Amino acid sequence: MPNTRVTHFKPSAAHVAIIMDGNGRWATRRGLPRLAGHKRGVERVREVVEACPELGVTHLTLYAFSTENWKRAEDEVAGLMRLFRWYIRKEAAKLVEAGVRLRFIGNRSRLDEGLQKLMASVEDMTRENTRLNMTVAIDYGGRDEIIRATERMIDAADAGELKRSCLDEDTISRFMDTGGLPDPDLVLRTSGEVRISNFLLWQAAYAEYNFLDICWPDFTAETLSHCLENYNSRERRFGAVMG
Repeated sequence: MPNTRVTHFKPSAAHVAIIMDGNGRWATRRGLPRLAGHKRGVERVREVVEACPELGVTHLTLYAFSTENWKRAEDEVAGLMRLFRWYIRKEAAKLVEAGVRLRFIGNRSRLDEGLQKLMASVEDMTRENTRLNMTVAIDYGGRDEIIRATERMIDAADAGELKRSCLDEDTISRFMDTGGLPDPDLVLRTSGEVRISNFLLWQAAYAEYNFLDICWPDFTAETLSHCLENYNSRERRFGAVMG
């Protein structure tokens, strides 16, 4: 990790979710293959993961591959899948040592069997870790997640495990991919795009958003620190009127 100085404080944004956008554009602007940008983006993940506990962040959710990303060029998709495997193999032991619990959300059934096994293996290896809860969204889309959660609720109702009278926000949250995790406090998106791109539609209903002009490979621990400082300066009303 680069020797980056960060501001140390206890933020109220305990759960930060990030749409890691702009890897391909970062590479193209430098005359590099798009996959070079994705590789640089993966390297940035480590810096952010290492910085989170120092900044008081207990939960980090990263949008790595969306349901729409399957539409990209075949060689780019294949390269991204190789990067996912490379990251898991390279970082698994380090995550255990650093006390990071890694989980995946999304429709992993569409991923190849070898990658699914790697994902399950690192989830099991890091299950007891508590220093940072890291969630990576792969083949994830908010609408797709809601559909799959609805299917799970219907199955539970058919099995007599869920009653209509018990259907409330907490129950629905339990059936989402993120069941058991807190909702994000702050959602960040890099690359200058100002949209949420089907990310955590249910969970981020009351989150604060920050859209950054930089591409993800230029995102640093210092950037995260500044975003948290900005979050702390906001007045969160949740529909109430403050005096």
